[in-house]
Amino acid sequence: MLKNMKDNKKICVVGASGLVGSSIVRHALEKGYFVNGTLRDKSDTKKVKYMKKLNNSQNLELFSADMKNKNDFKNPMQNTDAVFITCLIPTYIGKDGTMAKDMDDKRGYEEIINPTVNGCLNIIQAAKNAGIKNIIICSSTSSTNPIPSVEFKNEIEHWSDEREQCKAKKYTSATKTVMEKMAIKFCAENNIRLSIILPTGLYGDPILPTHLNHNPFIWLKRVIDGGSPRHEKIPNDSASMIHLRDLAKIFLAVYENPSASGRYFGVYKSLHWQDIYNECKKLIPNMKMPQGILGIPVKPTTFDFTRRDKLNVKIRDFSTTLKETIDWLKTDPFSEK
Repeated sequence: MLKNMKDNKKICVVGASGLVGSSIVRHALEKGYFVNGTLRDKSDTKKVKYMKKLNNSQNLELFSADMKNKNDFKNPMQNTDAVFITCLIPTYIGKDGTMAKDMDDKRGYEEIINPTVNGCLNIIQAAKNAGIKNIIICSSTSSTNPIPSVEFKNEIEHWSDEREQCKAKKYTSATKTVMEKMAIKFCAENNIRLSIILPTGLYGDPILPTHLNHNPFIWLKRVIDGGSPRHEKIPNDSASMIHLRDLAKIFLAVYENPSASGRYFGVYKSLHWQDIYNECKKLIPNMKMPQGILGIPVKPTTFDFTRRDKLNVKIRDFSTTLKETIDWLKTDPFSEK
């Protein structure tokens, strides 16, 4: 662990204005790091305005960069010790508006999978060119769903099969599986320490107003205001989650631990949607509830958190995470009044 950041280490966060990236920037600045952050267009004053409100933002420098062009990363990666890749957001729609699930394999690869995979490799190649030996990628638990399914998932043995994902028209999910495998291969061949964090279900207090366009913030804000819940009927399914601040701690923890590498679950746990809604009802007593499920609730996904727990990051339970999220939303955090 770095002691008070007295050596003033600098990191690069690619996708610094995104939901995950901005949370990493916030935590890194609070810990005393210098941060170079990239976004597609640093002249976007609305985004920069909120990034510059972060504590210690005098230690944050922002750059424009597009993952299609590795040369864009030369300046932001200069004199940095690690690169956090958080710009690989899911793509669900093709160039002409066609949904990914409606594509064939040719279009699925050309328009959904390859742009993200190639963009990731461009960033890693730029890091290699800059002599950087520490890379941390934000991926997704969608790459950890083997066929047949297993009762107790771990992030080392259990992989999704991209061929099966493509057969099922899940090109967006297959993107993460392919990207991870390609990144692991490249980093192994080039002696780069690679860690991959696998989150889903992001709660907490995001940094930019545009982040409220994501679930669960959309539907939580709606039920707070007396509107409808996310579902008409409670799904007989489970969902995983984590607080953004805890996820950011996991990212910094794997970087700060020189023996850490490989894949790590970035989730607290998985809960049945019935339990999620019941917890919401405790905090918003007058909320409109969806119809209940019929039959026996399925067992939530279970994870082996041995690797995650070795990072010694204290993770909020769901009750605390949900309460903090709802309390924060009730403050109307981005109001200009």
